[in-house]
Amino acid sequence: MIETLPLFHRIAGRPVVVLGEGEGAEAKRRLVERAGAVVITELAEGITAGARLAFIAHEDASAAETDVARARAAGMLVNATDRPALCDFTVPSILDRSPVLVAMGTGGASAGLAKQLRLRLEALLPQSLGALATALGTGRASLRRRFPEAGERRRALDDALTAGGALDPLVEGSAAAVPAWLEGASSGEAGVVEIKLRSQDPDDLSLREARLLGAADVVVHDSRIGTAVLDRARADAVRMVGGLAPAGERASSLTVILKAPA
Repeated sequence: MIETLPLFHRIAGRPVVVLGEGEGAEAKRRLVERAGAVVITELAEGITAGARLAFIAHEDASAAETDVARARAAGMLVNATDRPALCDFTVPSILDRSPVLVAMGTGGASAGLAKQLRLRLEALLPQSLGALATALGTGRASLRRRFPEAGERRRALDDALTAGGALDPLVEGSAAAVPAWLEGASSGEAGVVEIKLRSQDPDDLSLREARLLGAADVVVHDSRIGTAVLDRARADAVRMVGGLAPAGERASSLTVILKAPA
């Protein structure tokens, strides 16, 4: 189970309350302004403006608790700097490859850990990653024309974006390959694939098995298989308890049958 639900909010042009003084409050103001929101520094003004988010960075604990209560009573979701128990949401460490954003959070346990994870990933993800996302967005209509069926489109992208694929996102300059790939894209694997698990630990999946499970349209699984493995499948994949592929499954879809370890 995940303890918090990661969401990306569009707040450009909208009022957001930021209260407090000092470095903590200033950091939140910069973050909110970076996302294009209108910073409001008075809670009453924010309530009148219809703000739905509030960042409260008071050093005084009593003042923080009071303003958190007032903001919640007005229907706002609240982040209280350095006070995890008062937070409705936490602020992740953000890796920016716009429009690709990678957010690292620890539920307020350690901002330092989230920052170090971001710094490690900064060295892995090329600056051109955002350009790749933009090129794929621009080419969405062409991809739909080439592959009208959603499952085929998904598998074509999975095949291209995998390690060593035509559009490997970790390779600098992959964005330039998008037009040519759209002209000759293949739909990737389809049909029925059986995976016999070696254990209930998802880390024991081979790279190919993990890729197939993550790309599957339908997952047929033994009832003894735990959620740790099943959670590696797409959230929107159809899940069925059983041992056989569903009758009449289209040849253009990918079905993975998971067998429990002996």
